[in-house]
Amino acid sequence: MKELQRLRKKIDGIDAEILDALNRRSEVVLEIGRIKRDGNVRFYSPEREKQVIERLMSLNKGPFPGEALSTIYREILSASLSLEEPLKVAFLGPLATFSHLAALGQFGSSAHVMPLESIKRVFEAVDRGDAEFGMVPIENSTEGVVTYTLDMFIDFDLKVSAEVMLEVSHNLLSKSGNIKKVKKIYSLPMATAQCRRWLEANMPGIPVLEATSTAKAAEIVAREENAAAIASELAANIYNLRFIHRHIEDSRHNVTRFLVISKEFPPKSSRDKTSIMFSVKDKPGALYNILTPFKRAKINLTKIESRPSKRKAWEYIFFVDMEGHIEDKRLKQALDEMKKECLFLKVLGSYPYGG
Repeated sequence: MKELQRLRKKIDGIDAEILDALNRRSEVVLEIGRIKRDGNVRFYSPEREKQVIERLMSLNKGPFPGEALSTIYREILSASLSLEEPLKVAFLGPLATFSHLAALGQFGSSAHVMPLESIKRVFEAVDRGDAEFGMVPIENSTEGVVTYTLDMFIDFDLKVSAEVMLEVSHNLLSKSGNIKKVKKIYSLPMATAQCRRWLEANMPGIPVLEATSTAKAAEIVAREENAAAIASELAANIYNLRFIHRHIEDSRHNVTRFLVISKEFPPKSSRDKTSIMFSVKDKPGALYNILTPFKRAKINLTKIESRPSKRKAWEYIFFVDMEGHIEDKRLKQALDEMKKECLFLKVLGSYPYGG
């Protein structure tokens, strides 16, 4: 027992040192905030946050786990940023949606989150300045692109300043936790599609009703005795629901990619991605001619998606992701070349690769 008490006393001393270091760090943060304010410099810097976490991960020799270190420092950075200027972040609500989880993962719990009823409302909030940032889903690894988000980039002049990769796990929830009592299921259509095989095998004949989000489904089920929701673990906690079954998604590698939208995008970091949108002239070989400059410049295109322009029949708008930053000379030259073949070209943003 004496040895245990000695070790606990040692931990108490280390904790006091950590607390002192955090407060000394906060004093430096406040000074940085003053300099940013005087120089009219933006407060949030995703490339700097990425550098801080990557540096600490590389320095960590253990035994403290790296994933936990990343989580802790995300909260330290969030709290530090709130000392400079609290961030307002809009996302597709209500609380406990996967967009909410993505916002917490990117900005930490010290950010002021704003749940809104649609992706369009998120774009509008950022465009009006009601929120500095918005979190919107852009694609899922099993169900593909969120076309409505792509359409919003056509209608709003906003930029992509970061991306978040979130592993999505779905759960079947209800008030009782009893599968035999379930007469209907609520969820977001995309979430339902990601659990299709499990539902067919385990809930045959049970109707699945559409909700505007997985969290909204949980909110509805919290008021109904014989209903279940496909939703997140966070939704279960917030709406006091019980688990009927965990991890009902068909793919164990179910990842949703989110984009952080704002009025500007960050400067170059160690590894960046650039997103653009464009439409082509209606002539043979137009798309080939547009993509050729990227091949010559050896720029890797990581994604290409097309959407009807909705302005003219059979006219399409293309969305492309590529490796590199708009400040890179090769990438900038390739974009200058492709402009000659475009009806229009819009750079949506250059931003650090998400993890």
